[in-house]
Amino acid sequence: MITFFNDRHRAHAPQFEFFRGERVACFETPARADHVRARLIERGHVLSPAETDSRVALAQVHSARYLEFFEHAWRDWLALSPGNASLQPFPSVWPVRSLRSDIEPADFIARLGLYSMDNGTPLSAGAWQAAKAGADAAASAATFVAAGTHGRRAAFSCSRPPGHHAGADFMGGYCFLNNAAVAAQTLRNAGAARVAILDVDYHHGNGTQSIFYERADVLCVSLHGSPLTEYPFYLGHADEAGQGAGEGFNLNLPLAAGRTSSGHWFEALETACQRIGSYRADALVVALGLDTFVDDPISRFALLADDFSRLGRRLGALGLPAVFVLEGGYAAAALGVNAVNVIEGFEEA
Repeated sequence: MITFFNDRHRAHAPQFEFFRGERVACFETPARADHVRARLIERGHVLSPAETDSRVALAQVHSARYLEFFEHAWRDWLALSPGNASLQPFPSVWPVRSLRSDIEPADFIARLGLYSMDNGTPLSAGAWQAAKAGADAAASAATFVAAGTHGRRAAFSCSRPPGHHAGADFMGGYCFLNNAAVAAQTLRNAGAARVAILDVDYHHGNGTQSIFYERADVLCVSLHGSPLTEYPFYLGHADEAGQGAGEGFNLNLPLAAGRTSSGHWFEALETACQRIGSYRADALVVALGLDTFVDDPISRFALLADDFSRLGRRLGALGLPAVFVLEGGYAAAALGVNAVNVIEGFEEA
């Protein structure tokens, strides 16, 4: 399977993050994508640079105001003080219920809070460059798949930072630009009438759901740790089925953290696959989070390396053109094996 690799991902290398109120070393690091790249090369997979500019799709899935802020955020941070070059800005106030979000503040930290859902998504000097290149990789993978005229085509977008927590006008959960949404929108722009997104990350893809929640042309299906106990907490419940034109086109399959066996996880996957089949999608986008792995440091499922091969085979059996987009997975050393197991399992099917 051809892989579109984001060589610029290393530009985003924050020094620390806040996790459960503590300052800790970042879980989302350049080593994640580098481990996947090394395994892909070892297994003989072809790596290609991104060739598609994602700006058209980005403007369709993100607000112009948010894109303008994020692209120039580091420049604006440095304009406050040259000493800020060695500091990581974090939001300290958010426009929660009863506060206004329609007016953009002049204060930088207030604007950062306006466009953030948490304080666990550290901004860095190269965040825009890395995230934009990642969106280009996702758009390139989708463009490649859309160009296929005979048989099934598939491609893998191997990039970081991840994207599925980023909404139309906010960042969060290490995510700045929503790569799965960019891939789906690129497929739609290329002529796919119906696209399905399957998110298998441990954490619910709240940003992806919110972007497509009122649309019937993109079906969003997610299996994830229950938001009663797991990030992002405020979205991902089973009763969220879509709204307006999108009613019935969102399916959440929340699973109990720490009590979900691989058998139960694959039962939920089967439900997801059956829903995708009944939707009669023209193409599939897989938000490939691998933090369901048993040794992941911030998640509580227990999939093993061989389970990811099984996942790939089941997705291959859907018989759909597919774009795989790398999302979470923080057991970095195992990430390459698990990612390649999925795509090789897909190819076997």
